[in-house]
Amino acid sequence: MVEPYSDDPEPQSPVRTLSPWPGVDLSSTRPLRLGIIGCGRILPAHLHGLKALADAGAAHIVVTALSARQREDAEMFRNRGEGPHPRPPVTEMAGDPLAAPHLYVSDFQPDPLPAIYTDYRDLLASDDVDAVLCLTSLDTHHSIALEAATAGKHILMEKPLAITVKAARQMVDLASSRGVVLATAENARYGERARAVAWLVDEGYLGQIQLTMGGGIGAGDWSPNRIVAETPWRHEKLRAGGGPVIDLGVHRFNLIRYWLGDIDSVSGLVRTLERERIHRDSAGEIAQRVRTTVEDTAFATLHFGSGTVGQFVVSWAGHGDQFHVPGGWSIWGSNGSYHDGQIHLDDGTRRDAVEVYRHSAPAAERDRHRPHGLSDPIALEQNDFYQAIRRGGSTEVSGEEGLLDLAAAFAVIESSVEGRLVSVTEVEERQVERYQAEINRQLGI
Repeated sequence: MVEPYSDDPEPQSPVRTLSPWPGVDLSSTRPLRLGIIGCGRILPAHLHGLKALADAGAAHIVVTALSARQREDAEMFRNRGEGPHPRPPVTEMAGDPLAAPHLYVSDFQPDPLPAIYTDYRDLLASDDVDAVLCLTSLDTHHSIALEAATAGKHILMEKPLAITVKAARQMVDLASSRGVVLATAENARYGERARAVAWLVDEGYLGQIQLTMGGGIGAGDWSPNRIVAETPWRHEKLRAGGGPVIDLGVHRFNLIRYWLGDIDSVSGLVRTLERERIHRDSAGEIAQRVRTTVEDTAFATLHFGSGTVGQFVVSWAGHGDQFHVPGGWSIWGSNGSYHDGQIHLDDGTRRDAVEVYRHSAPAAERDRHRPHGLSDPIALEQNDFYQAIRRGGSTEVSGEEGLLDLAAAFAVIESSVEGRLVSVTEVEERQVERYQAEINRQLGI
């Protein structure tokens, strides 16, 4: 049976008990043993999160295994002073997890050093792994998750949860039946500003929410036609599912759903403006070309169950200047608005949202979202995963939540394909999946 951790002396709130599963025997005398599958561009951000947890004494997690198809990719992160020279971050954009500097497991965990596998199945068969953090390309998420759940391993899956809604549903259902935690590695809502806006909306500072607008045109270093994050698979339908609507849309929809509630229906329009993506070498010469088979631009009108209406735009294209709604979203209510970290009320009040939250929200509310003083959203996401396993419950951004974010994102594309308004429920329940059908068929989902 999957036993929750029990090393917290404080009383624990009642939570959903996980289904019995005999594959993992966790106890209060040893840490959660984590295997990491995929040693690519996003791994440094996750290692920094694990280091923050270790530094704060917030979670007893030990990285026991690294898996990469090429052994040297795992060696690059295992032990400082060994392995290939680190790759530089693919971007310098402030706040982007892909800009995180290189880090080694040994920087926060000198002993034991993780084992290295070139086949993730061998990692899943290891008795030294209780849970996995999966950071692979999107086309592999469902197969790895299904095998991990079958092996009794808890799963923290990098967003987007899966390549299609059907694949995500298979993952969620099997994890539930096997009694393992399936969490979506979605950091958007764990930051202090996100918590502040949620609290301000819930407390009625803005009144009844009427309108919202989010997204932007341009992708920083990669617009108008660069290969995004130097990962060509992001531009291939059968490997990425979609373009920025899927890759970035799940971020944006997770956040706005957290603030304003579920999206009921979507009217979307998608286009591919740059048919070819390129990568330039250090001399500025074109070193790689990729034909894109996903959208690079989308516009969507959002209808929320609450009656709120919104507009969302996302694009990896756009020549010249770029435009983005600061912080991802702006919100307008019957008493005022939220924009670029500030609330603007009809009575003339203009205040920083985080400052209002810090001074007015109950201390217990604030402390609950910043355990051990943690501020790194990825560390907080990882701590949530650890606590869900330890206490026998689910994470705030569970597999089910990741599925709903994915359904909202795919609703934009499916609406464009169908030429009509599409409800998120239609997509979630697979009543509308014409765009996704090819992916499911080709990948045997």
